[in-house]
Amino acid sequence: MSARDTYDTDDFLMAYDKVMAKWPTGHETATIPTPFGATHVNVCGPADKPPLVLLPGGGGATSASWYTQAAALSRTHRVFAVDLIGAPGRSTPDRDRRTRTIADLSAWLDALLDGLGVAEIDLGGHSYGAWIALHHAMRTPDRVRRLALLDPTQCFAGFSPVYLLHALPSLLRPTPRRVRAFLEWETRGCALDPDWLALQEAAVGFPALRPVTGPRPAPAALRGLSLPVLLLLAGNSRTHNPSEVADCAAALLPRVTVTVLQGASHHALPHAIPSGAHRCLSDFLEPSGD
Repeated sequence: MSARDTYDTDDFLMAYDKVMAKWPTGHETATIPTPFGATHVNVCGPADKPPLVLLPGGGGATSASWYTQAAALSRTHRVFAVDLIGAPGRSTPDRDRRTRTIADLSAWLDALLDGLGVAEIDLGGHSYGAWIALHHAMRTPDRVRRLALLDPTQCFAGFSPVYLLHALPSLLRPTPRRVRAFLEWETRGCALDPDWLALQEAAVGFPALRPVTGPRPAPAALRGLSLPVLLLLAGNSRTHNPSEVADCAAALLPRVTVTVLQGASHHALPHAIPSGAHRCLSDFLEPSGD
């Protein structure tokens, strides 16, 4: 019996809601129609503050994973944390129109922003979500004021072969046990939030669509990105070489700030940022920081 055969929607939603219970009191939800399906957004922060859109990583990450950052970020922003269309979460993809290209993902995000009623945003993303955010910022620089990338994948360097080798079993035949073993390997056995980990396991078999993939951004396009960029790298990331990512970004992006989070691993972000580094993201996004 495959993981898909054993997938339980109720278990996933219960695990999702348990992580969402860690969000600030009074957070809201919104469901925004787009040409690619209905997109679920978790919202917190004053309505009159600047909008901040956050995109999660792939797999079972979901928008719920931003729970340790939501309270601090919502002091200065109206936070919109998005469940990626076609990925595990509460968003519902359209059955007839799928996101198949980078242009589709950017069109989906544009439609989402229009539906939220926001024209210009600060934009943040982790891992695969950072890849989407970077491509969107390059395509629509008039809509993005500042860009925060948390250990982005396939943006400035490729995946480590060792990482891909360890990921293969959970990709080819995912089971909760394999997902847990992979995450424990990548995070080097650090203490993981049991509720967050349970959500990753519950996402196994989620009827997700094949994610859009593509090449790394062209160097010329990166050199032309003039907005401020914060690059937060996990010092213990096994996904790629953090030094290679930092060097490439510093050489190509005109206005980048690179911070290496010592002790952090790729898959523990964004919910597990080491002590003393919590303000990196909120400081960068402070409205007075321009």
